[in-house]
Amino acid sequence: QFQKQFLVYRGQGLSQEDFKHLREIQDGLLSFNNFLSTSKEQRVALGFANDALGKSPTILAVLFIMTIHPSKITRTTTPYAMINDYSAFPIEEEILFTMHTVFRVRDIKQTTTNDRLWEVQLTLTDDSDPQLANLTNCIKKEIGGTGWHPMATLMYKVGDFPRAEELYNELLSNSTDDIDKANIYHGLGLVYKSMGNYLKTLEFYEKAMKIRETILPPNHKSLAISYNDIAVVYNFMSQHEKALEFYKKSNKIVKEILPPNHPDLASSYNNIALLYSNMGDYSKALEFYEKAVEIEEISLPSNHPDLAGTFNNIGHMYNKMGNYSKALEFFGKSNKIAQQTLPANHPNLAISYNNIAMLYYSMGHYSKALEFFEKSNKIAQQSLPANDPHLAMSYNRIGETHSKMGNYVKALEFFEKSIEIEEISLPPNHPGLAISYDNIAATYCSMDKYSKALEFYEKAVKIEEIALPPNHPNLATSYNNIGLMCKSMNNYSKALEFYEKSMKIIETTIPSNHPDLATSYSNIGGVYFAKGDHKKAAEYLEQALTIHKMSLPASHPIIQRMTQSVKQLKEMG
Repeated sequence: QFQKQFLVYRGQGLSQEDFKHLREIQDGLLSFNNFLSTSKEQRVALGFANDALGKSPTILAVLFIMTIHPSKITRTTTPYAMINDYSAFPIEEEILFTMHTVFRVRDIKQTTTNDRLWEVQLTLTDDSDPQLANLTNCIKKEIGGTGWHPMATLMYKVGDFPRAEELYNELLSNSTDDIDKANIYHGLGLVYKSMGNYLKTLEFYEKAMKIRETILPPNHKSLAISYNDIAVVYNFMSQHEKALEFYKKSNKIVKEILPPNHPDLASSYNNIALLYSNMGDYSKALEFYEKAVEIEEISLPSNHPDLAGTFNNIGHMYNKMGNYSKALEFFGKSNKIAQQTLPANHPNLAISYNNIAMLYYSMGHYSKALEFFEKSNKIAQQSLPANDPHLAMSYNRIGETHSKMGNYVKALEFFEKSIEIEEISLPPNHPGLAISYDNIAATYCSMDKYSKALEFYEKAVKIEEIALPPNHPNLATSYNNIGLMCKSMNNYSKALEFYEKSMKIIETTIPSNHPDLATSYSNIGGVYFAKGDHKKAAEYLEQALTIHKMSLPASHPIIQRMTQSVKQLKEMG
């Protein structure tokens, strides 16, 4: 478009440190690592610079004045585009340069109008930065083609979703080719998905799919992409059956057109497996994870992160199915890769150790669980802020493990570390705080320190009464715990009050023959017995016995013991 040398401008803010680096490269090369938006209008760029000055007193503003000679511009060295026709603000006369554009820094000087505003003279050069050029070439290969469609795709890839939407809509208004329309619809779907608008995403994905189904062969890869992306959206919307339908359509095509050991086929199996997992069908999920890992073990290096991820997922499925030894085997495989490929303090390694620890905990191997919880916690302390809730969770798990091992003093130490973080980082009525208070209370209870246990159970229930619905099962448990503490401290009237609160919730939320209801009646009967009211005690124990008889054989020790107790209480009158 330009036959002679011209100027463009860009205004932006820089930190003190970034500006120091800029001054150090005077007469050197400056390469912009993103797509460079400039204007032919100096006042537009100056407006951006002044806006930056207003954001913080520590920010410096820079007005880049760029001299562009047409001889330095080609499609292969420095592609650019005049986009004022497509911009939301055509008056800005915007020119967009590609991401590996390189300039020589000619002069840097302070302006006379503001000591925080600097002018930097740049001249476009065809000197190249190999790393940035390689990155740009990689993106070019991904998006392909020339013209505005690749530009829209680029805007999507660099996260400028409003600009991408604008360009795609402009393309759509000028398109007459059905294949182009399908690709544009799909591009708009990608943009809306990134913006979190799943209904709009689905609308445009389906428009693309309908065109492709009409004009493409039934096993075309573009159809596989359409089906897969529609499945992803349905999964986000928790419409799992619809998601499964489209994942299977995509998988059918992928199996037909790709070699049996292609990584994309493994990805397809992984998608289906994850969906079955979300649906709670762990055996089907395991079936597809195993298909995926069979391919990945052939097509990927033995220490590839994707392989670690699939091993980890298989471990989770075995864990959900209660097969702890197989779960441990696959968590171990995943952890081995993580140790080989990640820095020693990487958060993903902490997650891997935590998975193994949780498994040992479920198996009752508390000393091994503690070993891996401590490994995970060590990384968490190095990689997370001191008040991060995840660090509190890590301390909590160590506390729970010490409690299971009978190390109550150590358990309290870690529970208190957890509480210290949570009281700072969480809202005062957060359910997570209630859980931590419950843990501390249970530990004091195990130490026979009932008054301290009661103190923390009451803290927990105070939060739960605000944060939970009035008939929530956790409230029933908390009321029951308070009742137990009061009974242990011989405060029978208060014990009865809270046991009855617990019973009322249980009666409204679970079936009338549920064992938990029998336990509730037994607890109340026990308090009446302690008070010497044998008639009321017999009444509640008989209700508990009736429930137990529905689910237990007549020879069961609970039935025999409770039958005897009811008989004795009735005799005592």
